[in-house]
Parts: sequence; structure tokens; C-alpha cells
Amino acid sequence: MGFIIYDTRERRKVPFEPLEPGVVRFYTCGPTVYAPAHIGNFRTYMFEDLLRRTLKYLGYRVVQVMNITDVDDKTIAEANARKVSLREVTAPVIERFMADLKTLNIEPAEHYPRATEHIPEMIELVRTLLDKKFAYIADGSVYFRVASFPEYGGLSGMELNRLRCGVRVDADEYEKDDVRDFALWKGWTEEDGEVAWDAPFGRGRPGWHIECSAMSMKYLGTEFDIHTGGVDNIFPHHENEIAQSVAATGKGFARHWMHSAHLIVEGEKMAKSLGNFYCLKDLLDKGYSARAIRYVLLTTHYRQRLNFTAELVSAALSSLLRLDTLRNAVEAALANGYPGGVRAELREAVHRARDDFRTALEDDLNISRALAALFGLVSAVHTAAGKDRLNREEAEYLRAFWHGADEVLGFLFPVQVRFPAEVVELARERLRARRAKDYAHADEMRDRLIERGYKVEDLPDGTSAITGLEGRRIVSEDGRNS
Repeated sequence: MGFIIYDTRERRKVPFEPLEPGVVRFYTCGPTVYAPAHIGNFRTYMFEDLLRRTLKYLGYRVVQVMNITDVDDKTIAEANARKVSLREVTAPVIERFMADLKTLNIEPAEHYPRATEHIPEMIELVRTLLDKKFAYIADGSVYFRVASFPEYGGLSGMELNRLRCGVRVDADEYEKDDVRDFALWKGWTEEDGEVAWDAPFGRGRPGWHIECSAMSMKYLGTEFDIHTGGVDNIFPHHENEIAQSVAATGKGFARHWMHSAHLIVEGEKMAKSLGNFYCLKDLLDKGYSARAIRYVLLTTHYRQRLNFTAELVSAALSSLLRLDTLRNAVEAALANGYPGGVRAELREAVHRARDDFRTALEDDLNISRALAALFGLVSAVHTAAGKDRLNREEAEYLRAFWHGADEVLGFLFPVQVRFPAEVVELARERLRARRAKDYAHADEMRDRLIERGYKVEDLPDGTSAITGLEGRRIVSEDGRNS
């Protein structure tokens, strides 16, 4: 069948063929690092992780770029509100974001360019647009003249006849029905403080939209295969990216566009005022496992709205336990099984699961059908094992397929979480102090863990769970359960 994807601009499923045979270059709109990413953001990053892993599973070499927006309206506003430098705002947020990616087992992209490190490329792109008369200077800023680009609106369906001629917008984000000339370069104001760079068209800073165009084209070229993001990016951000990029280069920019639907919580849009606004750490603190969170975020089709609920996480745990029965049977047979060949019924079940799994992924990442193939194999293995337990060769055959499927899903095998050695030792020392009834020392160790950003929970079996940015880890005083 070949890989089929839903292209937002085409508004239909289309066959995917990369510009360069065997290589896929795609761009991911990454976080704006004024505050920690929330689970709605991670729903999009999880879809992009599934896309990346699927492309690799299908035999492609992947070059992925995920930008880091470390200068824009929001980051500057946060720095002003806290009366600190821009870097003091963004650096810890970037560190936490990278830790969250690791906790959720999201594969790293090949490049994570930061906007502040690519200002020369942005200045050059703005200058090109000025030279080609697609942009103009007004009140110290540079604006893209939307009316000069007749193709504007091809991605979002926005109609150019709704343009309010001569009206400009300086904000990075604005109303979705408001078509105006947008800022490529924002002239310096007192609110920007020290956040400014010199440019031929005046001292200032880049607009949000020009950042992504400059960084994507630097690492992927003037034309690349796929541009991804959430549906909230379609207008104005991605529409503006297309306009300024195509106008500057005369090339097609991104060949395909893929977008994930929104995430809501308990049936409502996330909002701090509703108390349902969650970052990953909030969910880990509530006792949810990173593996279950990954399952929930991944296993609703990316173009369907995801309603994140406690019941959904509970169902995810049950599903993971069901899938784990196959892995447990395989590991038991590898340890204690007898030699022998692979039974025809098991070989056929694995072949069917492999074919169905691949076919499902090739159909616009049909995750429900892909999972159905795995659960079908679990049932077939239990039926076969009920007749005669698995032998070692059968276990190896099953394990090879299971590992291959996990290269796509990333939740079939629990991820070993690495915690700082000193944190683990503090937790063990606390447990030893509790056993010796030295509660004052135990409390001191707990306080030191809390100071380092770790939550400690005592479990009924005498171990402790420590939860931090890395995820969750069980610790015993002698290390046997760690």
C-alpha cells in the first residue's frame, strides 16, 4: 500500500513520497519556553514521535528538527513580570522540557535549534523579503504584506478578501479570523529591555513566525517533506510561515502538513481556573506512571480529540498489563523453556500480527488497528501456550517481533529511569534511618530530597517511591528493588 498520510492543505489522505528517496526531513513546532509544557503540548509531541518512529520502522532515515522558541512575546512578558533576564526564564524550562521528553520515552530529534542562536538567519530572511517587496517598514518594525501573496490562505482556508488593507498586527498570536499584515521584525520598545539585536532595518527582535521559517530552512533546506504541529498552529502561525518562506525563496517550503487535534481534560478545555491544567510533573505527583501517560497520549488517533481522564489512565494500565502477559510468557520461556521449533500456528499468528501492524501504521498512523494486531497476537499466544507451553525458539521468535513493535510504540517494555546517584542514596539513607527508628534523621533526608525537587512516598512493602523530573523510581534500603 505504501505510507498514506492526511495532508491538512489537501484536506484528504495522500500517498507519501519523500523528496529524496529513503530520507524524510520534517519540522516540528517545539515549545515556547516561558513555562513548562503541559499535557496538551505533549499530545502533539507524542503524535510526532509516533510519526518519527513509524517512518524509521518503514525503513526511512529521518532528519527531524524541533525548534525551541526562547524569544517571543510570552518569554519577554514572563521575564518582565519576574524582573529577571530572558535566559533566567528560558534555561530551566528547556532543561525540564528535555527531561520530560526522556521521561515519556520520546525519541530525541536530530536538531533542537534555539531562536536566540539563529538571529542572523532571521535578519537575512527579512532582508530578502524587503528586497522582493513582500515586506515593508512601518513605525520601526518590518511587516509582511499579505496582499502581495495571492496563495495566502491555502492551508487554513482563510480568504484574502477579508483582509483589512493597511492594518497591521504586532502580536505573535491573534484572532483566527483576523487577516492582517504581520510582523517579521519588531522594533525595539522599552518593554523589550535588553532583548534586542541590531539589523539593517533597525534594532529589534524577530517575530514568532519568521523564527520557524529561518530555522527550518537552515537545517532542512528550502523544501522539505513534512511540517507538523497542533491544529492551533494552522492559523496564523503555519499560514504565515508558508507565505514568508515561499515568497522569499520561490520554492514550495513544506511538501506536506500534518496536525494533531486538541486535548481536553475531563470533558473540558484545560484552564488553570478550572484546576485541570496539568504538566507532566503534576500527573506523576498524582501517582500516574509515565508509561501509562505515554499509552494514553499515543493511542487515540492523532486527528481525533483526546479527552484525558482518570478512567482513561486506569484503562491504559489494564491494557498494558494485558500486553505484558505476552512479554512475561516470553521471558519465562527464555529462562526456563525447553528447546524446540516454532509451531506453525504461532508462526502464522506472528506473521499476521506483523502484516496487520504495518498496514495499520501505513494508513495515516491508524493506532487503533495497530494495537488490535498486538492484542490479537496476545490471545493467539495464550491459546497456544494453553495447549503446550512456549519453547525457547518460540520465545525468541515472539520477542523479536515484540521488540520491533516497541520501536514504534515505546511502551511495550518498561523504561529504566536513571536518577542522580546522590538522590537514590538519600532515599536509601532515609529508609535505613526509619528502620533504625531515627526519625529525625529520616525527616532530614526527606527535606533534602524535597529541596532537590523530589517527592517521597512510603509504600506498604517497605520501599519508597521517589518522583522527580526524570519520572518515578522505587528504592529499597539495600538496592534490591531499584
